Amino acid sequence: MRRILAATVVAAGIALAPVAQAQTTPAETPIVVGTSYALPSSTYGGTREINVWLPPGYAEGEATYPVLYLLDGGTTWQDFHHISGLAQLGTVNGTTRDVIVVGVASVDRRNELALPTGNPELIARYPTQGESERFRRFLAEEVQPFVEGRFRGSGETALMGESLAGLFVVETFLKAPEMFDAYVAVGPSLWWDGGRLAEQAGAHLRDHSNEPRTLILTLGDEGPEMQAPMDRLVANLRDHAMPALDWSFTPRPGESHATIYHGAALDAFRRLFPVPTP
Repeated sequence: MRRILAATVVAAGIALAPVAQAQTTPAETPIVVGTSYALPSSTYGGTREINVWLPPGYAEGEATYPVLYLLDGGTTWQDFHHISGLAQLGTVNGTTRDVIVVGVASVDRRNELALPTGNPELIARYPTQGESERFRRFLAEEVQPFVEGRFRGSGETALMGESLAGLFVVETFLKAPEMFDAYVAVGPSLWWDGGRLAEQAGAHLRDHSNEPRTLILTLGDEGPEMQAPMDRLVANLRDHAMPALDWSFTPRPGESHATIYHGAALDAFRRLFPVPTP
């Protein structure tokens, strides 16, 4: 009798297992955040990864939107999901205007984001360094025309980056300010090449036109190597910035190089893209 009962239980278990499995296994649907494009580039002789996040209501109307160009804008180990998430948050809770986020992925950061150095040690450690001008040309001649031709931008643009990407933001602001309306440099690596860019900032600022632009600078508790060139840049801005430039430097002593980006980027969104008051 026990054998019959055991056999019956085993048989029932075998019969019921597929049913139970079918009831407890949820359906899987991929989560899609934005669209990735392989942009052909004559500057680099191949394709480059460009990632685009559009506001949720983009497809339902004909509205135009500010465009935020994000450096280090790849989806793997870079900042596209982080920064597009802040844009999405501002849309959901109504704290910022809708924004198109264009992430420009980096391949060789010291090649693309650092200006040339004469420092033998840096050259030995990073032999491909120093082609930021080439990357700037890629942005101006290939990325911006692609975005302007495909998406409904309002003509209002900003460039954002952190660390070496912040260095590139500052260099672009100083040397080609007409490329963007606003610049956000978080923890910029102004120490590069002994702080030469910060030292030369005054000469570049004297060549600027008095067009309205915004420059947002911020730095955590990152030691004298980072602080000293930032202090020099701020001094040059005080002495030489045109009246139409809306610039600010916000120290963040409670943050490190590893922790500064989130809060700084959120504050930049709120400053650059505020919701209009009634």
